[in-house]
Amino acid sequence: MIPLFSFIAYSNTGKTTYIEKLIAELKARGTRAAAIKHDAHEFDVDKKGKDSWRFAQAGADIVAVASATKCAVMHYRPMELSEILAQIKDVDLILVEGWHTAAQNKILLYRKDSGAPPKLDPKDCLAVVSDAPLECGSTPIFPLDDVCPMADFLLSHI
Repeated sequence: MIPLFSFIAYSNTGKTTYIEKLIAELKARGTRAAAIKHDAHEFDVDKKGKDSWRFAQAGADIVAVASATKCAVMHYRPMELSEILAQIKDVDLILVEGWHTAAQNKILLYRKDSGAPPKLDPKDCLAVVSDAPLECGSTPIFPLDDVCPMADFLLSHI
């Protein structure tokens, strides 16, 4: 099973920016990473009028678009995280943003200026990333402005 790490925080805390930098650091170290983003809103990958959009409009349940450099597969139904994970292969680890109800190996992100308390109890997490001191018990805490220590930590867990 591919190791999975779930980054949990309120919206606008900086999860995407942090994960983006973490992926770049992991890639620089030769690590193959997958990223999954949970979007609580409707999103649209396809473009109106394109062939793949037309296939979906005609009623296709799954539409794939492939080129020489990438492939996208769109399922036109809700999918559980476990279903998405089952389709991921050939990577060393998976980073998940959000999906806190199905989260595994939870890593809490906390930004002092967010004005909100931490989304989870830091003591219930594998690790914490923060720009402010938090009472974490034995849970390790990492800086929000430097992904290198977190990359070391994740690589030590895979």
